[in-house]
Amino acid sequence: MCVSRCLRCVGVSLVSTAIICSLANILLLFPGLSSRFLLDRHVTSEATWATGVWGSGLLVLLGARSFVQSSKTRGCCAFRSQMLCQVLYSCVSLLGAFICGVVSANGLANGPLCLYNSTHGQTWGVPLKPSPGEWSYLYNRTLWSTVCLEPQNVVQWNMVLFSVMGSVSGLQVLLCVANVLNSLLGMILGHGSGQTKV
Repeated sequence: MCVSRCLRCVGVSLVSTAIICSLANILLLFPGLSSRFLLDRHVTSEATWATGVWGSGLLVLLGARSFVQSSKTRGCCAFRSQMLCQVLYSCVSLLGAFICGVVSANGLANGPLCLYNSTHGQTWGVPLKPSPGEWSYLYNRTLWSTVCLEPQNVVQWNMVLFSVMGSVSGLQVLLCVANVLNSLLGMILGHGSGQTKV
């Protein structure tokens, strides 16, 4: 019973985190809630990879659905074979969440794609990407509003949404690791690992 309750709890938690990551990634595609930048291909490449949608979104939802459904499985052999499947689903979900976390950290570190003043006039690029040995733009708040001309407030937009995606996918990784351990425990001890027999 304890293993089943844990499966259900992890599954429900992963559903809400998958929705949050998907929404954050979709919002990253529309800086300032304008589709113009997406249509003109002026969106950060880490956002267009959509790892929040397919990695921390769909792959994690696939695992979450399986976790909730298998928490209702009865019978010793059926339960143990389901636990083996849960380990595999957990690993797939873990991989999707990990990829999303790495891409989010990379997008946060590189900064947004924006229109800025260069030596050749106004151009689109990633002006806040730190060179080796330089401090990141994250520590210099004056750069946030002075470097990027368009889209407006794109630095804060990217920082908030990539931070949300990175932290939520980190939580998903922890939940998936906990579910791997829970499923292995369920395989070894069986369905009634939380019950005492009379």
